[in-house]
Amino acid sequence: MESRVSVIVPHYRDLAGLDACLTALTAQTARAHQIIVADNNSPEGAARLAEVIAGRAELTIVETPGAGPARNGGVAVATGDTLAFTDSDCLPQAEWLANGLRALAGYDFVGGAMDVLVQDENHITAAEAFERVFAFDNRAYVLQKQFTVTANLFCSRTVFDDVGGFRVGVSEDLEWCKRAAQKGYRIGYAPDALVGHPARRTWADLKKKWSRLDREAFELALEAPAGRLRWLLKALVMPLSALAHAPKALTSSTLSRLPDRVKATLMLFRLRCWRSCDCLALLVAEGRS
Repeated sequence: MESRVSVIVPHYRDLAGLDACLTALTAQTARAHQIIVADNNSPEGAARLAEVIAGRAELTIVETPGAGPARNGGVAVATGDTLAFTDSDCLPQAEWLANGLRALAGYDFVGGAMDVLVQDENHITAAEAFERVFAFDNRAYVLQKQFTVTANLFCSRTVFDDVGGFRVGVSEDLEWCKRAAQKGYRIGYAPDALVGHPARRTWADLKKKWSRLDREAFELALEAPAGRLRWLLKALVMPLSALAHAPKALTSSTLSRLPDRVKATLMLFRLRCWRSCDCLALLVAEGRS
């Protein structure tokens, strides 16, 4: 019996991205039984969202802030026995669904490949160059760290219900996959289930992203034994870690030009130094609370 697939797309205030994502999802070679837009109470309102969706998906409004609650809200109205997750700013390639489902036949949950997209290949910003090299390396995440980003995740409804929903305020993809592994579920990698994700373009965009990720990772760190000490050591060595990763930026095949590789390397050092201060600030603020 053919699996009934529900594709879940969390969304907040990105109507152009949502439109492009739904266009990609409706062009899949494998048909989804259901596409659900789980909107995080965007101020544009349900009527405007319905105009953009234009019958291509079902809409559910999730008032609790956060992508995790939005995904959980999408699952709550899903009727498929298989769940596929992507994000509203992503562009799943035409074979994404078919290849992800094929890989899922051999595993309990699956992460696919990610492609970092830039606006203009001839004028790549420093932030885009950095993200091209270091962002969304889902192959390494799955094969080495045993987790997948939620922009490209497949699992059965049975597995999801057993593991439970995504948490709020933590690195939800990492935490969910950790819970799944603790229950004995096996993760697999689908290199041909490809999703494109736009790179951050500016320093402000990168800071906003990593401020959120550091805060979410800190919440998980506090739950681990000696979590505060480990976090302190991580913050202190973070600037030095840029030295270890600089060769990757300078030799990366994802960037075809040397100036772009230099941009990525300089951004690596700038970001790691800033994150060191950000991580220390989180620890100080927690100690005062």
